[in-house]
Amino acid sequence: MKIALVHDYLAQDGGAERVLKAFHEIWPEAPIFVLFHDPARIKYFKEADIRQSFLARLPYGKSKYQWYLSLMPLATERHNLHGFDVVLSSTSAFAKGVLTRPETLHISYCHTPTRYLWAETHEYISDLKYNRLIKAFLPRIIHRLRLWDKMSVDRVDHFIANSRTVQQRINKYYRRDSEVIYPPVDMARHQPSSPIGNYFLSGGRIVPYKRFDLLVSVFNRLKTPLKIFGEGPELEALKKRAKSNIEFLGRITDEKKIELLRGARAFIHPQIEDLGITPIESMAAGRPVIAYGVGGVTETVIPGETGVFFYEQTWEELLDVIIHFNHMEWDSEKIRQRAEQFSSEQFKNRIKSCVEERYEEFNRGFQQCKLDMNL
Repeated sequence: MKIALVHDYLAQDGGAERVLKAFHEIWPEAPIFVLFHDPARIKYFKEADIRQSFLARLPYGKSKYQWYLSLMPLATERHNLHGFDVVLSSTSAFAKGVLTRPETLHISYCHTPTRYLWAETHEYISDLKYNRLIKAFLPRIIHRLRLWDKMSVDRVDHFIANSRTVQQRINKYYRRDSEVIYPPVDMARHQPSSPIGNYFLSGGRIVPYKRFDLLVSVFNRLKTPLKIFGEGPELEALKKRAKSNIEFLGRITDEKKIELLRGARAFIHPQIEDLGITPIESMAAGRPVIAYGVGGVTETVIPGETGVFFYEQTWEELLDVIIHFNHMEWDSEKIRQRAEQFSSEQFKNRIKSCVEERYEEFNRGFQQCKLDMNL
């Protein structure tokens, strides 16, 4: 079975890239097709056979890739996947739109139907820091991309969703069934420790939908230490609003992130996510999660056992939860046991079995079709 891996693009180190990393560890000889790869940001594919599209050769193709949004469908379709038995795509945007031959099985691991095309189009346009002229053209571009995105769904033979939340979105926007396989967490790297520090922790890409503004509003009033890791377009604005008890750490190493998770009173997750890997990592480190109780986090965090939910996405509601939160009441081992269900080992076993079973099923059907045509 000759397999190829396809990913949207390698420009940031997030949960989707960790899924691709696990795919690569299962099938290290499989080439990885991407629109472009920024090795300065993604360093753990040094030995991989990475094949980039023509976008990587365009001026500012990696640093200003948003300029080439309208070309990304074409660049995706230009990936040459002839000669592969299985194509496994990892996508929240374009990779599912690759072209494959009739004898090739295409399985797509979907992190979410593209947010800015479906669920959050209006928010995406209003949050962009562009002038009015550019914003006037964006709806037309997004409309065309949405048509292509819906058409590209027909090129996938089997969908895998990264959560039940995403499974529901795939059904709503694409009208397709899917099976759920939760993304991996490296349990071996996360271990509970003591003593616990005096700070709360949050982090990720500093973008509007992550709602770090709620944290600034709350901790400006509490004066309790809060550490926030990550980079993004909202970082400078939040720094200007924040008081001295709120520390912005910027981009940090995996080792530093693990250390921070172990020592935090709790990890705070104020946004809606498709799943949310960092809350699971917090549980793997034995620390509870304070989360907005909507989206994928409701599938991973158990209220009262591994964390606490707040149900209105306002600073007042979050403030009330944190005021009544006692970090000494939590059982670290019990919290970690919950995270074990999302281990890398379980993920790899399920993905490998899924691909092998689907390929065997697909191959039987293809051979039967050829036989029927010859009769």
